[in-house]
Parts: sequence; C-alpha cells; structure tokens
Amino acid sequence: MQNETKEPGRKLGFFMTVALVMGNMIGSGVFLLPQGLAPYGWNAIAGWGITIAGALCLAHVLAKLTANHDGAIGPAELVERSFGPLAGFLIGFAFWVSVWTGCVTIAVGAVSYLASFLPILGEHPSLAALGVIWAMTGINLLGVRSAGSFQVVTTILKIIPLLVVAVIIAMIFSRQGTATLAPFPSEGLSLPSVNAAAALTLWAMVGFEAACAASHKIDNPQVNVPRATFLGALLAGILYLIVCSGITLMLPAEKVAASNAPFSLFVSTFWSPGAASFIGLFAAISAIGAVNGWTLVQGELPLEMARRRMMPAWFGKTAANGVPINGLLSATVLGSLLIFANSAQSMGGLFTFMALLTTSVTLWLYLACAAVALKRRIAIPFAIAGLVFGVWSLWGAGWEAGGLSILLMLAGFPFYWWARRSLPKSEASASTS
Repeated sequence: MQNETKEPGRKLGFFMTVALVMGNMIGSGVFLLPQGLAPYGWNAIAGWGITIAGALCLAHVLAKLTANHDGAIGPAELVERSFGPLAGFLIGFAFWVSVWTGCVTIAVGAVSYLASFLPILGEHPSLAALGVIWAMTGINLLGVRSAGSFQVVTTILKIIPLLVVAVIIAMIFSRQGTATLAPFPSEGLSLPSVNAAAALTLWAMVGFEAACAASHKIDNPQVNVPRATFLGALLAGILYLIVCSGITLMLPAEKVAASNAPFSLFVSTFWSPGAASFIGLFAAISAIGAVNGWTLVQGELPLEMARRRMMPAWFGKTAANGVPINGLLSATVLGSLLIFANSAQSMGGLFTFMALLTTSVTLWLYLACAAVALKRRIAIPFAIAGLVFGVWSLWGAGWEAGGLSILLMLAGFPFYWWARRSLPKSEASASTS
C-alpha cells in the first residue's frame, strides 16, 4: 500500500478511470437489449431516460461516499461500517452473486452473436454459454496477466459496433429525418410498460460502481472517482440511448424481437450483410471480454471478504500464481448450475430472465449504499432519488426475479456463520460493536 501511495504513476489517471467505468459497463447488454425492448416501442425510450437518470443518481452517491472516506474502501465495506458486519456481509455476498450471475448473462449474449456464425450454438444456447464461462475461467486460472492481456484486446474492439450503428443512425436521420421512426402510440405511454422496460435497461448500466470499488488503485480518488464515475456512466448511457433507440424504432418490432443479433440485423438492413457479419463478431468479442473481466472479479470478491473474516478462510486460499482458485471455481460452478436450471428457455428468454435476475441482485447493493449516504447525510437528494429508483426498478423486475434475488442473498448465511464461528469471542464481539 505504501508503494501505491508514493508512486501515483502506477495508479489510474482520470481518463483511464473513465475507461474502466465504461469498459465494465459495456458487455453484452446493449447488444441484446433491443430484442427484449422491441415490444415496448416508445415506452422503451422513456425507460432508458428514467434508467440513465436513476443510475446517474446512484453513481453520484457511490462516488461521494468514496470521496468522503480517507482511504480506499469498497461499497460492501461502506455498508459494514454503517450497519454492522451482518449487513456488510449480505451486501458483499449479493455483489458476488450479481457478478457470477452477470457472467452467465453476458455469456448468453456472446453465444447469441456467435450463433450467427455457428448456427448450432443457437440450438444449444445453454451448453454454448457453459463453454464460454469455463473458457474464461481457464484463462483466469493462468494468472492475472493472462486475463489482463485478453481484456486489453477485447476492450479496444468492443466500441466498434456501437460507433458503426451510431454513425448509420446519424446518416439515416440526415436523409429522412423522423419519418423512419415508428409512430408515437396514439394512446400515449404506458407506465407498466415503461417500468418493465426500465428494469431491462438497468442491466446495461450495471458496472458504474467499478471506479468506486477500485478507488485504491486510482490517483487522487477524491477528485477522479466522482468525476470519472459520473462521466463514464453518462457517456455510456447516451451511447446506449442512441443505438438501442435507433434499432428499436427504425426496424419492425417483430423482426427485432425474433432476432438473436439485433445489431447485425440493423447493419444488414441499412448497410450490407457482409458488414453485419463483422459487427456480430465484434459484439461477440465484446461480450466474451466482459465475461473475462467479471470472471476475474468473481474470484477476487470472496478472497477479499475472507481476508476480512466475512467469508470462510477456504475462499482466501490462492494458487502459486496468486489466483484465488477456490472462489473462482465456486462461482463458475454456481453459474453453471444456474444455466442448467434455466436450460429449457430459448436464447432470448434465457438472456432476459438472467438480466432481470442479475439486475435485481445488484440493486440491493445500490439501495444499501443509498441508505449509507442517508445515514451519513451525504448527497441526500441524490440518495433519496436513487433509493426511490432502486425500489421502483425492483418492482419492475417482477416478483420472480426479485424474490429469487433475495433467496440467493440469504443463501449466504451458512458461509457467514462458518466464517464467524471460527473467530475468537473477543474479536467477534468487537467486530459487532
């Protein structure tokens, strides 16, 4: 730690921190969301607006909490210091669950685009998704340098399909104006439809907490973390709004809803099938890169919790190359079981359900951080807005995904009991005071 403090050149600067936020946010969500949003039409656009505003409120809260702390601290530890070790464990465990369920969701997105090159993958999406998450686990088992090198390449490539679609949309507007858009519904917007669409769009915004979680590796975190968190979330949100809205409103809803690769469909329709193939490939690479990055996180989270005596010491064991092998493999096995449990669903159905589940689990982290801000009287208006948005989003996700998110979070109690029972009585009582 002293080394990091004395050598700021080894830390992330402002622009690299913005790249960290956007890189963690852009995975498979934006590439598959038009499929799930197509039936909502203009309601989806309203959903995007609400989601971006709510996510920015939550991003501001997380950034302020980090900036107001003297040292490096993650969101789960912030909750622990305000509401005790049990609350901190539940939120930390929920964060871990959201990471490995998120890996499954992104893997399904990768398979969806790869299926345009290998149709057999679309016939067996669950098995193909298993292949993706285990392949990325294998890369991470080789060590952090292998995972990092792979991540650099995929991060460079992932922005290409978004920019291509954005340019095509701009060219269409310059020629045809709004005539190419689906007409606004005569009955107006539907609140239930807007709510349901917002629950889906929040999946694409998940990840804006990356800078807060890595604040100890960022130079001048009191300044760079708040600015980069907000700017990264804003830029990603604007890009999402443009490309997803264009695909949703410029193509027939039934075609988008039936497509496993809506970005490729859009480029094929307004440009050429050959270019669409490349766009689909870049989208698949983007998703696979996101799986790789979050696979790294899913091993580190239980390692950090084990070192704080919040998870059993078994999760704190590392291989000779420093890889937290137990936590990494445990998360991958749990993700595999989740895929098997939903293997009967179609590609689109599997992605939509996993996106809602992952979002629901992640929302508990955001809600807890908003509660911490209210208790500490930090960014109160944004905390209230974020709290309302979080509860509204949970309702929009539905009882099935919301209820399962609670069950998954509570399933961590045995791990908590296992870790705490090994503590000396004096240390255990001190930690709860």
